[in-house]
Amino acid sequence: MKIFIFILAMFWYSSTFCQSKDEISIRNLLDQQTKAWNTGQIEAFMDGYHRSDSLMFIGKSGITYGWQKTLDNYKKGYPDRAAMGKLDFSILQVKPLCESYYFVVGKWHLARTIGDLSGAFTLLFRKVKNKWLIIADHSS
Repeated sequence: MKIFIFILAMFWYSSTFCQSKDEISIRNLLDQQTKAWNTGQIEAFMDGYHRSDSLMFIGKSGITYGWQKTLDNYKKGYPDRAAMGKLDFSILQVKPLCESYYFVVGKWHLARTIGDLSGAFTLLFRKVKNKWLIIADHSS
């Protein structure tokens, strides 16, 4: 029993404390986005994206450039709370590429009364003015 408790404690320690400060910041940002989406705040959800004309979003309609255009597309595709549903992310991988870039892979799921949706995503994060922001999003 003592060995089991020790192994459990080591697993908890490694999963909690072995994440870098940057990875924790990125995961927190994704949690904030989930909360914003689930309260119907698309603009707050978009705070996780770089407010730039170079923001790239790749989805079912092709490639979109720009923060405002991405926001407009979200508002068009999810015009009300029923369409937005309840968002859940499953993060599969958070990988540093270098000091100022991270690559994130995961799955998304929208539980909705009008029919659930789900898919996968890859995100490229860049540290901008000491804040991690999404600069490219490929969601399918």
